Amino acid sequence: MKQKQAAQILHALGHEARLELFRVLVKAGPKGMNIGDMRQLLNMPASTLAHHISALVKANIIIQNVQGRETFNIANFNLVEQIADYLFNDCCKGN
Repeated sequence: MKQKQAAQILHALGHEARLELFRVLVKAGPKGMNIGDMRQLLNMPASTLAHHISALVKANIIIQNVQGRETFNIANFNLVEQIADYLFNDCCKGN
């Protein structure tokens, strides 16, 4: 992972509402959660939720899966592992 990509991911997660939204999706697991359930759980206006979802989709932090009339949002667990590896890659190697 390049530093610029890592910075974009961390920037997208750097907003309190987006971080909360992402954590909800992590808890939901690989099936994700539909937008209606997310809105109800987060008690967030639809337009605000859509704005934050859009930012996370753009950063590839969440993946959307359309099933009929429902859109499921799924945490990109692979990307989370990559960012953790990037952050801790040089751990304990000294100067």
